Amino acid sequence: MDTAKRYINRLIELLGELRDAESEKIAQVAKLVVDTTLSGGRCFVFGCTHAGILAQEAFYRTGGLAIMNPILPPGLTCDVRPITATSALERDERYGSIVFKHSGMKSGDLLIVSSVSGRNGVPVQLALDAREAGVYTVAITSLTYSSAETSRHPSGKRLFEVCDLVIDNHGCIGDAELEIEGFAGRVSPTSTVTGAAIINAICAEAAAEFIARGIEPPVFMSANVDGGDEYNARVMDIWKDKILYL
Repeated sequence: MDTAKRYINRLIELLGELRDAESEKIAQVAKLVVDTTLSGGRCFVFGCTHAGILAQEAFYRTGGLAIMNPILPPGLTCDVRPITATSALERDERYGSIVFKHSGMKSGDLLIVSSVSGRNGVPVQLALDAREAGVYTVAITSLTYSSAETSRHPSGKRLFEVCDLVIDNHGCIGDAELEIEGFAGRVSPTSTVTGAAIINAICAEAAAEFIARGIEPPVFMSANVDGGDEYNARVMDIWKDKILYL
């Protein structure tokens, strides 16, 4: 019980750090989401394996924005078997270019890339290709972790070095936070919790920005409440030119 409490307490600390240190950048990304959408662009979210959970959190989600498009390429999601294959694939920058080519991204779009270490070839290459094509790129990463590791990309660059804007998830080196007496390793990663908080904070701020501009925000209602299906169908119809996952 004490270890569980230590983990939850650490998450609370990290969320407080995020609130205090990253709120301005979160608000900046939220404004970019609205600006991109209203100026004809689309919004995308990507990550490899567990970092990709943030892409899944961002779309078709109760209380989330309908306009967030996940990039979930074959071989980089957590349902791959053997799952160890994902570790090899995410290091191959050539696949990053393939992912970009088939993503549907174009100039004027917005891409959020999640990578805790920020060192592997696919997220770095995807960000490089997107940025070269005129896509605004946002990294969600751990600056402490990433700064301590060398890049696996041929350029020698890490994700935070190739994106237009960086949101730090304030995680530790290796992501797992807790030490337990009698065990040499660490347990309990934090990046999924903090990353989901960042994604949902961006969506919340973007919804408020839509409202401030006099526009009903493209937010999903729960499909498990009366009227939810009809409401969501209307949202998806209104914003269908911004949605690529239907």
